[in-house]
Amino acid sequence: MIINNILTDHTLIIKELERSIKFYNWNSILSFLPKGSYLVGGYIRDIILGRVTEELDVDIVVPCNAIAIGKQISENINSKLIILDKKREVVRIIFNHISIDIANQISSTIEGDLSTRDFSINSIAFLFDKKSLFDPLNGLKDLEVSLLRTCSETNLLNDPLRILRCFRFVSELNFTIDLKLITFLKKNKEKLYLVASERINYEIQKIVKGANALEAIILVKNFNIFGFDNLYKDSFFLDLKEINCEELNHNEKEKFLPLFFITQILDEASLERFKFSKAEVSKTKLMRKWHFFLKNKKIAQLNELDRFELHQELEMFLPSFIFYLPQNLRFDWLKRWRNKDDKLFHPSNLLNGDEIKKNLQIKDGPILGELLKYLSKELAYNRLNNFDEAIYKAKLWIEQNAPKCD
Repeated sequence: MIINNILTDHTLIIKELERSIKFYNWNSILSFLPKGSYLVGGYIRDIILGRVTEELDVDIVVPCNAIAIGKQISENINSKLIILDKKREVVRIIFNHISIDIANQISSTIEGDLSTRDFSINSIAFLFDKKSLFDPLNGLKDLEVSLLRTCSETNLLNDPLRILRCFRFVSELNFTIDLKLITFLKKNKEKLYLVASERINYEIQKIVKGANALEAIILVKNFNIFGFDNLYKDSFFLDLKEINCEELNHNEKEKFLPLFFITQILDEASLERFKFSKAEVSKTKLMRKWHFFLKNKKIAQLNELDRFELHQELEMFLPSFIFYLPQNLRFDWLKRWRNKDDKLFHPSNLLNGDEIKKNLQIKDGPILGELLKYLSKELAYNRLNNFDEAIYKAKLWIEQNAPKCD
């Protein structure tokens, strides 16, 4: 991590930039760039922070003719070329799993061009010709103190998705949002709804998967970014300051916390509006269902069928639901859920539908489904031990529950 030395020795950053460019083998395109071209944006920011990301995004600005330059590069290095914006001349080259965007400079000066970017930390340029850094907006200083600041609120309004991106930087980089920027976010949050739903979905997914997602989600809730005034008064939304994520192990955090965080900032209507998957909407509905069920009936009061159905419906994502349980139950429930042989927390069956139809001459339909559920419940409560017992109990159940013909 270079951050401690950035104010006193820019050569460290430059050396690391040049090393990274060679390491990822995209230095071959530099000879095609005209004089006055420069590197900018998240690539430089992440190098300074010592941050390694799975997705490598490179942003290059050229004085003019970005499309022609992009085509020339693409033809010479045998890479894929995508024209992102023909009018503004913005192209993307996909090379060795690296995304390289090349765009025309839109201002008469580099400083003017950098002033149109979203945040100061993304407005640091590396001038290829001079092999030097250019930082007119003090982005290096903001990186040093972990501050998210904009030089122009108009820049954010030009693309309101940048409002949401603030919280992504909190989540991924653990940055503090500048007080003036906070005031702006609260005042202009409604403009986020001008953005395409798919883009909002993408940013939310990034926010909930960051290392500091809890802090970011708390801010989103405090600023009521997505809600009407009464949205977060819904008892489905928890007090996140009391959440201890350390109850989950590393893999559980990565896999199940994102869904939990999503349910803390969006209701089901918003999930559908922002194009979340049917699976995510369905899981949210089930979590809501069982949360309110347990508010009206304590877990100790659940009958066997209720308890079985709870685990059956929440089995695949129970850790996402764990914070809705009383504190004294969480450890035991997680311990049992981690045990894949626990038949209550992981309902299974000794018979499948085909075996039942073959041995008991029963056809497809609701009766078969109810019978399978009954046998799975019996197994969950240790009242079945083998195939023969399952067949015997199935016969008894059919005698008692199958429709009788006159």
